[in-house]
Amino acid sequence: MSRKLVSIQEAAKFLGVAPQTLRRWEREGKLLPDERTVGGQRRYDLARLRPDQFYASEAARRTIAYARVSSIEQKDELERQKQLLELYCARQGWTFEVIADLGSGMNYHKKGLKRLLEAIIDGQVGRLVITHKDRLLRFGAELVFAICEAKEVEVVILNQGEETNFEEDLAKDVLEIITVFSARLYGSRSGKTQKLLDDVKKAVDESQL
Repeated sequence: MSRKLVSIQEAAKFLGVAPQTLRRWEREGKLLPDERTVGGQRRYDLARLRPDQFYASEAARRTIAYARVSSIEQKDELERQKQLLELYCARQGWTFEVIADLGSGMNYHKKGLKRLLEAIIDGQVGRLVITHKDRLLRFGAELVFAICEAKEVEVVILNQGEETNFEEDLAKDVLEIITVFSARLYGSRSGKTQKLLDDVKKAVDESQL
């Protein structure tokens, strides 16, 4: 009886996981490829793959979908992100939880992000799903991805391109920094410094029109 050998992408789709998960299972000795091509590509025997064989071992680790916007004016965008994440995860057949934050992408001071990082470090998360890389952090997302890799957390980014609202979101993050510095400097620095901060804030406001 001839075997039907498929690529890692087809095998992952059949099992309801990502190709990255199959590579991890290979490293762990859970599921080895049946063959490799001359070029080193993995090939799996479709008849040998049993989804129920692997789901039980992965069940203890959760799938978390993370959404974030920078300001309360973007609540509609936050809902859109959550809907996209929910639809994608549901289509994959994953049991998942959505964590949402409303706050700047410039820092780690967000309840949802802290809860997400704690769960990852504690080994409770098996998969992280986001719409764009910058939804985690404006700067420092690579550090979170490094933690995920160390903890063997699969990261799924739905859109690898630039966000349509990138400039607006970045402007709001910069505006928050200016506001914080203005509050700290007000009354303790010269009027010239305060005027400079006011001018920068005005320029950021105008860039959003």
